[in-house]
Formats: sequence, structure tokens, C-alpha cells
Amino acid sequence: MEPILIAFLMLAGIGLQGCKIDREYQRGVIFRLGRYQKTKGPGLYYILPFIDQKMQVDIRTKTVDIAPQETVTADSVTIKVNAVLYYRIIDAAKAINRVESYQNAVYQAAMTTLRNVVGQNNLDDVLQDRDKINHKVQEIVDEITEPWGIDIERVEMKDVEIPTSMQRAMAKEAEALREKRARIIKASAEQEASQKLAEASQKIMANPAALELRRLQMLTEIGAENNTTTVVMMPSDLITLSKQWSDAMEKNKTTEKETNGNKQITEYLS
Repeated sequence: MEPILIAFLMLAGIGLQGCKIDREYQRGVIFRLGRYQKTKGPGLYYILPFIDQKMQVDIRTKTVDIAPQETVTADSVTIKVNAVLYYRIIDAAKAINRVESYQNAVYQAAMTTLRNVVGQNNLDDVLQDRDKINHKVQEIVDEITEPWGIDIERVEMKDVEIPTSMQRAMAKEAEALREKRARIIKASAEQEASQKLAEASQKIMANPAALELRRLQMLTEIGAENNTTTVVMMPSDLITLSKQWSDAMEKNKTTEKETNGNKQITEYLS
């Protein structure tokens, strides 16, 4: 009786070895006598002990950090770029059967593709249009990995390392562009101000009363400031009259001197 019980327990133990449980994000690729049988999971399932072999695959999204790659851009600038790639296994059987190490295969494909795509673009495109480069790398790598049952979800280029000499040149170029914009803005403002002043002068010349109002406004502004200088502004008509009166007085003095001189000459001759 005991040998039978022992045999039964041994058979039960062997049978229980065939019970497998996979989590929601796991799949079991089953091989029977070395040949692919089917993909099972998630949950509880059974395989034949000693006949079936299971290889477990994680189908969650994975990341690949692409180390800095040195490449030459289309305009002959040597730079280093790195990136991160996100991929997910959508067919566990293909990922196991069609490539020896899908992790390494994805990394190598992403690394070479990143170098090639960056090398086809100018430095300005690499710096300013990263989305286009990311999308191009994703398309190419996804096409490579599709037969392996792998889907490339996203590629993000992280850092671009530029030579120090190129950084200085770019800084000088940016400074020159900023100075150019500042000069253009200043010239435009001066042109607009001169046009406004010309229009204002024409209006004031056409209306003398406006000139006097402007003078009064200037006096008010000067008086509002905290200073010890007093400026007196007189109407232009009064200034003109004063000048004419001064010229007339000088002329009268000259005439009187000439008359007195003539009298002295006449008396001397007499």
C-alpha cells in the first residue's frame, strides 16, 4: 500500500510541475520537444512536464538608453548625441524565435539609426527640429524591429554636445543677431519720431497760438521740477520787437555821432 501511495504522490508532484501562472504583463512561449507550440498567459495554464518548455516574456514597455554617439552633421560639424527609446513586445513568439537577444538587437538598431539620421541633417536642424529627427528614427527602427514582434513607441533625443569652438561661434552669431535687431528697432523708432516731429512742427507753424501754448506747457513742466534754475520764456513777437527797438537805438546813436562830428569840423573851419 505504501509503495502505491508514494508512486501516487510522485505522479501528483510531477503533474503539479506543469501548472504555470503568469501575471497580466507576462506571456509564456511554449516549446514542445523543441518546436514552438503556442503562447499562453496571463493567468493559470498547464504544460506537459518534461515535454513542454516555457520561456517567459515581459510585454511591458521598456526603455533603451542610447549612449552618446559621435557623428558628423551634413554641414561637417562633429557632435555627440544621445537618446532614449521606448519599445514594447507585441508578439512574444517572434521576439524569442526570430532574434537571439531582442534587447541588444533593439539597442544596436537604435544606435546606428540615430547616427545615420543625425548625419543627414545640418546642425541647425538637429538643434531646432528635434521632433522631426525623433520621428524619423522611430519610423526606421520600427521598420527594422517589426519582424521581431516589437513595436517602437517613441524616441526622444536628449542631449546634443557641441564642440567648444562651435559654441563660441554660435554665441557670437546670436549676439550679432540681437545687436542687429536692436539697431533696426532703434532706427525705426528714430524714423517714426522724426516723422512725428515734422508733422508737429508743421501744425505749430500753421497755428502760432499752439506755439505759445507749448511754451506755457514747458514752463509748467520746468516749474514742477525740483531745481534752482529759473527759465523765463518770452513770446516770439515780443522778442522780435525788442530786437527791432535795439537795432533802431544803435542806428540813432550812430547818426548822432556823425552829426556831432560834422559840427566840430564846421566850427574848426570857421
